[in-house]
Amino acid sequence: MADNKVFIFDTTLRDGEQVPGCKLNTEEKIKLALKLEALGVDIIEAGFPISSPGDFASVEEISKVIKTATVCGLTRAVQKDIEVAAAALKPAVRPRIHTGIGSSDNHIKYKFNTTRENIIERAVAAVKLARNLVPDVEFFAEDAGRADLQFLALLVEAVIGAGATVVNIPDTTGSCLPHQYAEKFSYLLNHVPNADKAIFSCHCHNDLGLATANSIAGAIAGARQIECTINGIGERAGNTSLEEVVMAIKKHPELDLYTDVDTTQLLPMSHLVAETMRMVVQPNKAVVGDNAFSHSSGIHQDGFLKEATTYEIIAPHEVGADTSRIVLTARSGRSALAYRFKNLGYEFDRNQVDALYQQFLNVADAKKEVGDNDLREMAEKVKTTA
Repeated sequence: MADNKVFIFDTTLRDGEQVPGCKLNTEEKIKLALKLEALGVDIIEAGFPISSPGDFASVEEISKVIKTATVCGLTRAVQKDIEVAAAALKPAVRPRIHTGIGSSDNHIKYKFNTTRENIIERAVAAVKLARNLVPDVEFFAEDAGRADLQFLALLVEAVIGAGATVVNIPDTTGSCLPHQYAEKFSYLLNHVPNADKAIFSCHCHNDLGLATANSIAGAIAGARQIECTINGIGERAGNTSLEEVVMAIKKHPELDLYTDVDTTQLLPMSHLVAETMRMVVQPNKAVVGDNAFSHSSGIHQDGFLKEATTYEIIAPHEVGADTSRIVLTARSGRSALAYRFKNLGYEFDRNQVDALYQQFLNVADAKKEVGDNDLREMAEKVKTTA
């Protein structure tokens, strides 16, 4: 496509909510949906309306309050699913039905016990029905990551012909390597005659830790929508992390791609989702983890204190963080120690810092992290002695 915008499709409220213990009520979903809209995501997948009365109500209520983003409801390639989703989405300014079916031989044989031909027939029927009910229809070819490329091309051509405006090529099991996932998009964009009539979308799972890399590879190959979740939450090992793909695109201008996400809201959004969904973010999580802007190694601290970009490619304010942290441990050096003393209001010369450093190491060996109270105690002893 000529446009280099990558649409951000957030499925925190649908795929993210499938994590055990992360069930949300309607009020919580509405609160998060409004924050996602303010964040600048383009599409909010609000739920799976047929799955329960509560999910239907959530999609319907979210549809009433969201004004700028597209509101999407998931369905299977089943008539009742699609009709129920359309009813839930009726109040939406920009409704989208997300329907689909398995595309790999594994799913066709074991999940559906049918044939490739029947899969195409069911897919076309589902898209046609959905398109009669809403103007925007996304089709997902489940397990496309393991699907036969020639068959996948026939399926994609058929659903675009039936009216699909977006085609989702999911790596449902997280099995692809980045070059393999990119090759799928390149093949489809070059071998599907009507490929220019739809936006192609990445939907990656993180079973091998490659969801972000695969999504970026897909975008480089021509996909213009990435499906993701805040904090990378989702089924099994999770989905593509919204904050990671957005910042990867932002920090690599050579990709000539962009999103409309306000990155300064990423950290507050991460905290809100973690709190609301009761799922702690791992400290070393990229972009939004507690340690993302923390430095504890003496070599890193020395470089960072001289010039932040020696060890930080993202400035804290870019994602809504206040500042970077110098964490004092047994691996820290004199530069970091002097810096922390100065922040506490103590100015020491080089000889004093050398003497304090030996005391510091004794404390650091006994504790995981040396805190401000420890430093004040050391400093006051030096002042008293002086």
